[in-house]
Amino acid sequence: MPFKRYVEIGRVALVNYGSDYGRLVVIVDVIDQNRALVDAPDMVRTQMNFKRLSLTDIKIDIPRVPKKKTLIAAMEAGDVKNKWEQSSWGRKLIVQKRRASLNDFDRFKLMLAKIKKAGIVRQELTKLKKSSAV
Repeated sequence: MPFKRYVEIGRVALVNYGSDYGRLVVIVDVIDQNRALVDAPDMVRTQMNFKRLSLTDIKIDIPRVPKKKTLIAAMEAGDVKNKWEQSSWGRKLIVQKRRASLNDFDRFKLMLAKIKKAGIVRQELTKLKKSSAV
């Protein structure tokens, strides 16, 4: 089986293009081979092209086209937000957003911290090299 993530009802997806960029949505119905009906707790149910969706490993158990209250309850029961934040993909996006929000002074402090860390690592490495050579 080459694929692990299928377009199916209840599959959580990440919007990778458009006004909802970066938002997690749930596929609630498949319209045709190119589009799906998606919904999230903080957005209006809308149709979206599959090219705008990146499927995740997270899937919740919902019926086809559920009410908003049922969808929210299923997302909370499935712990979707926590699973996403614990995934490597989610953590990577959180770090990217944090780095993008840095100002010049924060970037400068980060640069100094990296230089200091590299110096400490270099010192410890030379100590280990000297002790192993003896």
